[in-house]
Amino acid sequence: GDFCNAAQVLIDQGITSAEDKWGSLSGIVLLLPHGFEGMGPEHSSARLERFLTLASEDNIQIVVPSTPAQYFHCLRRQVVRAWRKPLVVMTPKSLLRHSEVVSDLEDLTQGRFQRILPDAGNRVDGVSRVLLCAGKVYYDLIAERRRQGRDDVAILRVEQLYPLQEHYLAEALDPYPDDTPVVWVQEEPENMGACLHLR
Repeated sequence: GDFCNAAQVLIDQGITSAEDKWGSLSGIVLLLPHGFEGMGPEHSSARLERFLTLASEDNIQIVVPSTPAQYFHCLRRQVVRAWRKPLVVMTPKSLLRHSEVVSDLEDLTQGRFQRILPDAGNRVDGVSRVLLCAGKVYYDLIAERRRQGRDDVAILRVEQLYPLQEHYLAEALDPYPDDTPVVWVQEEPENMGACLHLR
């Protein structure tokens, strides 16, 4: 939960490096608040860039689920997998109450966790720019796209930031022409968040 900064030594020395140091596998799940919610520094102390810096050689998984179905399937995947890796789930508290963060019952009972979610509009032709993002900034982007009446901007959600195999990203971008600009969008400053990691 909150105050992740007070547990950073345990995360560094025990959770992210236990497999390499001691051959100890762990399926621990860290559910951490993330994002600038206006509640003070302690309430967004799970710094995404800090965890991405710790990520190496598939030692952990870092996800930013943006729907209830994605969250459910992520946790389910963690339990049913034969191998164990720590799972870091970054999610802002505001998505718990957001009116657009909903999933159909079918989304929960069928399907699986998707590492990258395509644009909800499913439009490919006429797209002049593709925005990649993760987390709650997606809902800010679609609200602004709706306000401006834009239908030429596709918004894709990167739900698993690490490990992120390039072929998943290539598959998500494949429907768009090769010369379509792709831009990463985040709410944090450039030296925070996933920007430098994805670059």
